[in-house]
Amino acid sequence: MNFDDYRGIWVYLEVKDGNIAPVSLELLGAGRQLADKRKTELAGVLIGSGVKPRASTAFTYGADIVYVYDDLIFEYYRTEPYMRALLDCCEKYKPEVLLYGATPTGKDLASAIATDLPTGLTADTTMLDIEEDTGLLLASRPAFGGNIMATILCKKYRPQMATVRPKVMKALPPDPSRTGKIVEEHIKLREEEMRTKVLEIVRETTKKARIDEADIIVAGGKGMGSKEGFQLIHQLAEVLGGAVGASRDVVEAGWIDHHHQVGQTGVTVTPKIYFAIGISGAIQHVVGMQNSELIIAINKDANAPIFQSCHYGIVGDAFEIVPLLIERFKEEISKIKAAAGAKEGIANA
Repeated sequence: MNFDDYRGIWVYLEVKDGNIAPVSLELLGAGRQLADKRKTELAGVLIGSGVKPRASTAFTYGADIVYVYDDLIFEYYRTEPYMRALLDCCEKYKPEVLLYGATPTGKDLASAIATDLPTGLTADTTMLDIEEDTGLLLASRPAFGGNIMATILCKKYRPQMATVRPKVMKALPPDPSRTGKIVEEHIKLREEEMRTKVLEIVRETTKKARIDEADIIVAGGKGMGSKEGFQLIHQLAEVLGGAVGASRDVVEAGWIDHHHQVGQTGVTVTPKIYFAIGISGAIQHVVGMQNSELIIAINKDANAPIFQSCHYGIVGDAFEIVPLLIERFKEEISKIKAAAGAKEGIANA
């Protein structure tokens, strides 16, 4: 394998509900940094039906080139046709690095590609870097139950591949003036050759909290003592108009459902404000919330690791502190509402 034949940083551009998925835009931001460091081009690979117009979005968020496979056979995601299209593109243009979002689609496609290309795959990456001179991708992720961070290298094969969790990387500010090159590609695929068929799309109708979209998250850990004690977390979140998060221990104890779990085996979140209450700060939790704009920790153990990851820390009993916060926030919110009401009254007079 001649490494000199492999050039460029690529991002698989997942399409969801007709638009490029947010995680793919985040990866374009990360990919732009890697490409600039290697002084090479950043490319996106767009596969679907009627997706060519979406290429302009990729340029807006940092891509230089977009390879497009636009055909009716790609209308719905299926492993086989998408894998064959991406393999075709990789064999023609030989990327040095190929990144995927760690979504159900991204994980499925990445693992399928890794079985056909002579290369490896680093899953659920949380940090990316690249050696400027060698082009060696440094893909880091929690390992051994989240107790250490492991940096995984692929020294002998190309392309180097990794899946990256949503909300871990930052998308670049969109620049509508950016343009790029569209390369339209075609591969001969016949529907009758496909071993899977999409018969019906059934959308989930159960209402679940989307904590990954919340601006304020109040998260609680086993330090809340019991399911009843955990209700304080719900109360504070309700006052602040925020979402409720939880550590893995809380979910495993049955105090709250899994879709509230923040961390390595849960959801990665980036709210404006994150309260970590009664949470010790194990690395498997921290990797899921460390990019929050403001982290406030409350724990009675002054040596708790969470205080190494927060912007503000309060050492004390959550059952004394949280009720005080609830009352004070209620007072301040009432004042704000009263002032807003008075201002509106003056405007209407």
